[in-house]
Amino acid sequence: MSAHSPGFRYNRRVQFSETDLAGIAHFSAYFRFMEEAEHALWRAAGLSIGAAEVTGGWPRVAASFDYKRPLRFEDEFEVTVCIAELTRRSIRYGFTITTAGALVGTGSMTAVCTKKESGELRAIDLPPDVIEKLQAAVATPAPADY
Repeated sequence: MSAHSPGFRYNRRVQFSETDLAGIAHFSAYFRFMEEAEHALWRAAGLSIGAAEVTGGWPRVAASFDYKRPLRFEDEFEVTVCIAELTRRSIRYGFTITTAGALVGTGSMTAVCTKKESGELRAIDLPPDVIEKLQAAVATPAPADY
């Protein structure tokens, strides 16, 4: 089932530790930026992705990022998160990163809802209440302190 949404916005600044010797954000940092924005979305929804006993576990099964322009030390940027696709057991997020109105890149990340049974992770159906709260948070503008 497709579930395109307008997007949740998360703002931050590139830290020195996230850059390479040229002062450009290391390619791996963009995956952390996407994950931070996802966690901020969950908090805005009144949820915690770390509360596996309540919301299930959410291992990532796919992640990608298409780079268009670099971010540099102390650049302020915005990550917009949308719910690009819902299946019975997974969420695929879409991400757009911009700085000063310019496109930095786009990415996606897919997480599967799981439950731990006898030490093994097993995929389970998405909890409807979790999806409802996430969809509401994506459709609501983020507070300024996110």
